Amino acid sequence: MTTATVNPPSSRPTSRRLTRDELRAAFNKRILTWLSIGIFVFLYLPILILIIYSFNENKIVGVWTGFSLNWYQELFKDAALLNSLQVSLWVAFWSTILSTILGTLAAIVLERFRFWGKLTYDAVLYLPIIIPDIVMALSTLLFFVILNIPLSRYTILIAHVAFNISFVAVVVRARLADMDRRLEEAAADLGANEWLTFRRITLPLLTPGIVSGALLAFTLSLDDFVITFFVAGPGSTTLPVRVYSMIKFGVTPEVNAVSTLMFLGSTLLVVISLVLQRR
Repeated sequence: MTTATVNPPSSRPTSRRLTRDELRAAFNKRILTWLSIGIFVFLYLPILILIIYSFNENKIVGVWTGFSLNWYQELFKDAALLNSLQVSLWVAFWSTILSTILGTLAAIVLERFRFWGKLTYDAVLYLPIIIPDIVMALSTLLFFVILNIPLSRYTILIAHVAFNISFVAVVVRARLADMDRRLEEAAADLGANEWLTFRRITLPLLTPGIVSGALLAFTLSLDDFVITFFVAGPGSTTLPVRVYSMIKFGVTPEVNAVSTLMFLGSTLLVVISLVLQRR
């Protein structure tokens, strides 16, 4: 009598040839990965070079001779630059306050109420976001000229409020649309009036969106050049306009330094705004 020997199954995985669709999917994934990397390098490599050369000891841009913080120290000795920074911060602060209030009210009205011409108002709200800055700048300048309003820091403030309202309204409205209306209905069932419901329920839930919109408005106002260049008057030069005038005489490490500080400040505000929007 003979006994048959049974071989145990092999633990090695069986090799399988990839199908044509799997090969194509893997190839497309690799192409998209390298394309994304290339886009990021194209966008941010010039900024990285600017930041590096802002620490260059040599005054000649492009010739690296050593690391130095001298150009950052020189910024705080430039009276004209500090004055333009003061004007920029003043305009950005007040335009943020006004546009946040008006943009929040516009978002609440357009999202919660029905009235005649709502679609028209809704479309007009998005115009400052859609139309080019040069068109916004020329139309605002023409408005001031027709009304015989002298150009000053106040005309810059009015122009910045005009285009910042839309950005604040869009951010706040998106937050308002995602809010659970049942919380307000529950507060009303418990006897709270409309004002108490708004103050205790709606406003706290809207706060991250409002703060996010305010930070976005502050960033846009602080960095704006085109509109400010058209509506600024004597003695109301902002920091971006000042940097533009400095570039006319050539790009120097001092320009790189102030541009680096502007970039880092704007990036910080945008990151905080995005974090608040996700709450």
